Amino acid sequence: MNQKERARKIVDELARCYPDAKPMLNFSTPYELLVAVILSAQCTDERVNKVTSVLFENYNTPEKLITLSQDELEIYIKSCGLYKNKAKHILSATKDIIEKFSGQVPSDFESLLTLDGVGRKTANVVYSVAFSGDAIAVDTHVFRVAKRLGLSKGKNPDQVENDLCKVIDKSLWSKSHHYLIFHGRKVCKAINPNCSACKVESLCKKVGVKK
Repeated sequence: MNQKERARKIVDELARCYPDAKPMLNFSTPYELLVAVILSAQCTDERVNKVTSVLFENYNTPEKLITLSQDELEIYIKSCGLYKNKAKHILSATKDIIEKFSGQVPSDFESLLTLDGVGRKTANVVYSVAFSGDAIAVDTHVFRVAKRLGLSKGKNPDQVENDLCKVIDKSLWSKSHHYLIFHGRKVCKAINPNCSACKVESLCKKVGVKK
């Protein structure tokens, strides 16, 4: 069995395990998603959803949010952690969206990357979720699970993304991202992964690995 065949078996099995896998961040527009993803860095989706439920009541568009000062925005998002940098990035990205993209979040990957605070992971999430693009966003769960399963030997998220894109069919990239996240949260946890409950254990290259 070559690497692509093994990857397909893993993805197919995870699809059966997590048929309802989807983004856990609450949003109704590409802009809301962009803000939520920036806030999600080193923060749980549950916490982000609590913060955005309040923030988006009055500041859910670029034109509305840009009226906030950094200090004012920090008050709303403080509980998400890293709030000073996040507020700075959100306001800078919002300014670019208004001035360079006529108030609309750009729908192509390369343009998304030009926004302040938007790296490959954030751009991939917005591109795939908001605009139905084919992309694999590598967060901590995807990074960990991909390496444990032997789908990548990459030493950083960009390398893991590149490896996954090589072995997973393009049409499955976006879905695979969510399958890997759900598996990382529910079974293949960072500490004490529940290998006995893992449906892809027979395909795993590092059964029982703790880190």
